[in-house]
Order: sequence, then structure tokens, then C-alpha cells
Amino acid sequence: MQQYLLILRENPAAFEHISPAEMQAIVERYVAWGHSLAERGVMAGGIKLADEGGRHVRTVGVTDGPYAETKEVVGGFFEVLAEDYDGAVALAQECPHLDYGWIEVRRVETTP
Repeated sequence: MQQYLLILRENPAAFEHISPAEMQAIVERYVAWGHSLAERGVMAGGIKLADEGGRHVRTVGVTDGPYAETKEVVGGFFEVLAEDYDGAVALAQECPHLDYGWIEVRRVETTP
């Protein structure tokens, strides 16, 4: 099996009008999906990124991010195990995140 990152991309505006109760229900869907991956032995890890935007580091300096005009941010990622891209895509297609954004699937290349 190979490792793949499921990079969760979203428009921050999609979550602006969600109540705390709705957000809790959304979180529960992600947790249930993560448990399903773990039960099948294909979950290698996952992280939700903080909403504050982080920092952008360049050779010319450091700025707060994301920029005001940003239409899309990375909200987090899951690391999964799959035989190939098709298998990783199939896992991504089960993810509740597709109701709120899109998922970039990338194979992890290990170095010796």
C-alpha cells in the first residue's frame, strides 16, 4: 500500500453562516468517516488546521495569511493508505468534506 494525502480545500465563506449545532454535526460526520477509515486499516493520520490563516514565508519576508482576496484555503488533511490513485480517490469520494469544498489527492513519495 502507498500513502496518499487528501488535502481538504474549501472556501472559508462556506462556513460563515453555520450555527454551532450545525458545526458539531459536521465535525461528527468527519469523525465517523475517520473511524471508518481506521476500522478498514487505511487511516494513517489527519489534522485540522487552525482557522487563523498561519504565516506565509518567502525570501522577502513573512506575512500573515491567507490574503483577504483568498477564495480558497487548505482546511486540513488526511493521510490514507491505498493501492493506487484510484483507491485513494475512492476514499476521498466518501469524505464529508465534498459537501463543503474539494479534495486534492497526492501520493506521498518516501525518501530513503
